[in-house]
Amino acid sequence: MPASADLGTAAVRRASDVPPLVDADEFPPAQHFIGGEFVGATSGSSLDVVDPCSEEVLAQVPDGTAEDVDRAVAAAVAAKADWARVVPKDRSELLHAIADRLAERTELLVNLESANTGKPIRVAQDDVAGTIDTFRFMAGALRATTSMAAGDYVADHLSVIRREPVGVVGVVTPWNYPLMMAAWKIAPVLAAGNTLVIKPSEQTPLTTLKFAELVGDLLPAGVLNVVTGRGSAVGARLSEHPDVDMVALTGSVNSGRAVARGAAETLKRVHLELGGKAPVVIFPDADLAAAASALRVAGYWNSGQECGAACRVLVHESIAEEFVDRLVAEVRDLVVGEPLAGEEVEIGPLVSKAHFDRVLGYLERAEEEGARAAVGGGALDGPGYFVAPTVLVDVPDGAEISREEVFGPVVTVETFRDEDEAVRRANEVPFGLSASVWTENARRSHDIAARLDAGTVWVNSHLVLANEVPWGGFKGSGYGRDLSIYALDDYSRTKHVMHNHGR
Repeated sequence: MPASADLGTAAVRRASDVPPLVDADEFPPAQHFIGGEFVGATSGSSLDVVDPCSEEVLAQVPDGTAEDVDRAVAAAVAAKADWARVVPKDRSELLHAIADRLAERTELLVNLESANTGKPIRVAQDDVAGTIDTFRFMAGALRATTSMAAGDYVADHLSVIRREPVGVVGVVTPWNYPLMMAAWKIAPVLAAGNTLVIKPSEQTPLTTLKFAELVGDLLPAGVLNVVTGRGSAVGARLSEHPDVDMVALTGSVNSGRAVARGAAETLKRVHLELGGKAPVVIFPDADLAAAASALRVAGYWNSGQECGAACRVLVHESIAEEFVDRLVAEVRDLVVGEPLAGEEVEIGPLVSKAHFDRVLGYLERAEEEGARAAVGGGALDGPGYFVAPTVLVDVPDGAEISREEVFGPVVTVETFRDEDEAVRRANEVPFGLSASVWTENARRSHDIAARLDAGTVWVNSHLVLANEVPWGGFKGSGYGRDLSIYALDDYSRTKHVMHNHGR
């Protein structure tokens, strides 16, 4: 965007003369966690973990290899039979113990997550609280799984449905919510009686390694294994490994395609939670003040690095000007800064230089296509990977910025004339993760929600999550469900046992 653009936020709030978020001795060991202990890598190569606020190296972790994955999978295979035989009550108590251990170290986990990702403290606090609640929910849910009733469905033959673990699950997690996305996979995987090997993002591995350090002694050796490294090596080997029974990924569409291709050769099950481009459909009778206030959070939480972010507004043409004025006023007041710059900080940096450049590229191309920044639209002064919270208007129909996932603090605004156009435009993107509808008309809200092609549809809210309800998408957003009892279904297999009892 032009240098004269209204960036809204005058400058990044910086922390000065304060101690670091995490002392050096509180960082996790820079090793893989395999078979119940931290172990050295087979390769001497390492990867830098960079602080996105300062662009300085925080730590280094092993650049894992296929041989490291093979060791971890062997440990998970050795542990799976005994872990599968643990009864639900005992598994539940172990998951509660994990939640208790995490709760005891909440402050450390919050600080470590903020240090690694640049998240504001309030965002990291929400992540850690969600992580703890995920384990508590799954600890209860695993004791109350249901199946169809046993019975005679053929004369003299009793049918019984068994719920069994899948086996060894390979897990690949993203950089935007390192600890919480790990919990969304680890908790149901363990609850269902599986063992696992997890590869955290090479950019944000610290809290996953710290998790293993904090709770590793609570689990039998080999049940939980962590291998750091790149997707092209560690993730690819997990996908294709013949002893991995299922692979679960939260990540980009391209990563999902790569995992699915790798898993195809061994016909293993795949769980994919991929990208989104959530439409926010605002009708003339909506509470515009409430919608703008909600989007202040839902569009920019975690710097917009959120697959369910309210990033694509479709607003009725009769109220578009008023709504844009309200949204811009909200966004202009957002406080951008480093985690230690004060409790008021709402927006942190993007996670990496590569992603920073990617988001700026989207903004430059949007301007070339005719979009205009009502506020924001460019980078803020460094160091660090900070982008001004942005609202783009005059967005042409079909523009790249309105169809592709930017994954940054950018919300686009388009207009529509009637309900049919709103639904058509909302559904025309390749994603189907989430959406929201804003109206005071109950009949309309039910009808439009049913017609939107998304796994989650909110009415008069956006980005409100709970462990009791499922999260997952349609179309290019993948398949499978996180959270809720549906996640337990994903990580289980059903077996029909039929007994001939005729006499």
